[in-house]
Amino acid sequence: MKKRIFTILAAAIILSSCTKTSNGPGKLSVKITDDPFNISFVESATITITKVEIRKAGGNEGNPFIVLSEDSVTLDLSKLRNGITAELLNLEIPQGNYDLIRLYVDRASLKIKGQPVAYNVKVPGGKQTGIKIFISPSLRVEGGLSSELLLDFDLSKSFVMRGNMDHSAGVNGFIFKPCIRATNNSTAGRIEGLVNDTSKVNIVNAKVWVKQDTIISTAFTDTLGHYAFVGIPAGTYSIFATQENYDTVAFTGIKVIEGNRTIQNFTITKK
Repeated sequence: MKKRIFTILAAAIILSSCTKTSNGPGKLSVKITDDPFNISFVESATITITKVEIRKAGGNEGNPFIVLSEDSVTLDLSKLRNGITAELLNLEIPQGNYDLIRLYVDRASLKIKGQPVAYNVKVPGGKQTGIKIFISPSLRVEGGLSSELLLDFDLSKSFVMRGNMDHSAGVNGFIFKPCIRATNNSTAGRIEGLVNDTSKVNIVNAKVWVKQDTIISTAFTDTLGHYAFVGIPAGTYSIFATQENYDTVAFTGIKVIEGNRTIQNFTITKK
């Protein structure tokens, strides 16, 4: 397997073009990012992936899965935010349509700021049967071309807190219930922008979310007030931003075009 790299997704898309062939294998790149819960509480959120498989659509007889990797890879999901991704693998696979990817997660842990040790989190079935992530619509891999699949972990749903940080009893640990969105980046775009207050001061850890019927993805701004969503399927969305003690600001009719970047800045007002 090629060396894993940390990269900005937009750069990765530019570097993935090549010439199509009729019968040969196509190249698949699988990247991972994080749709985080409030990053101000988190020092690290690590998972160790020991095996990756992908299923060819319509292959119901025998074992339709192709083993992509059996290398052990440990990733800190808390570092993969606001458009940052980590390349999990990059290799040639037979051309065709693929509708499911399966991750075998051996270990997971979460380190909370101010806590002396990380919480080791049990992974139900992840090591034995794998975590199934459906790809809808299916991912098309064509001979001689590169396809890119983004796996977006939602930490706010994947690591479920037991206890309460604000309660005297504190946190009693976490349960790992992986919530992962798979996106074909060939038909996706990105949304990014800044969140400021009325004095043009950057708002750190402002919550921003994208919605289309249901919430698609959530992010928190960095120290510059910047947020980014990657792997958003082409379409029309509503986008919201807020922070504690601030009003919620919403924009509707935000269009995402495949392979393009949509800029949406926010000015939020103190209550």
